[in-house]
Amino acid sequence: MSMHYIEDLVHCSIEVLDRRFPDGDDRVRDLITALYEFQNDFDCSHTQHRVMDILIRRGHTLRVPVAEHPDYAERREFFDGITGFTELREFDEDEEEFAGALEDGYVDPPWLHAEAGTALWRRMAGPDAPGPRPVRFLDVVVAVAGAAERDGDVELIADWWALGHHVLVGGHPFSVEELSETPGVEELRAIVRRTGAHHVELRDGNRPDDDELARLDDELTTWWYQLD
Repeated sequence: MSMHYIEDLVHCSIEVLDRRFPDGDDRVRDLITALYEFQNDFDCSHTQHRVMDILIRRGHTLRVPVAEHPDYAERREFFDGITGFTELREFDEDEEEFAGALEDGYVDPPWLHAEAGTALWRRMAGPDAPGPRPVRFLDVVVAVAGAAERDGDVELIADWWALGHHVLVGGHPFSVEELSETPGVEELRAIVRRTGAHHVELRDGNRPDDDELARLDDELTTWWYQLD
């Protein structure tokens, strides 16, 4: 699975959520946040610019002139010297991990960006501003699939479903019964069946065919993919 596949999947999902959820529905910000958390688990590029208008309108990203950074007065020379896209995360000498690289925001001149719930956003929006609420990832996918069904985007549903239960459900279900009883699983499978998404030929061939399923000899995987 290529990183471009993940990037496109997240990009298209944000667009369909924006089209199909009412303006002012703050669930969209929660879903977008979870989608980027998913993308960040892979070696993907920074792609927020593709849907920046949506991110701003839905309250996911705060965009202001660089001079409005709370530290601008103290570090004016630094900020004025930024000429291209720059993440502002600073690491102590003993920090080795790059988790949370956008906690301090990023600059894409002439704009400063802060994503909802991050450290910089808290500083700018105020400590009492409600941040994104955590969402179980399968619930995110079900919301996207439902929006895609209303939008007529069967390929997007197929692309998500094809990632399999090990990606979408997580954990380690030990039986088909346990997997089928996981909240959201049957709802997603029902959308896939209704739309015929399980018959869509995928661009990257992510869905195993019957021969591959036979080789895998995995009851859970076979149950997930065989819907007819």
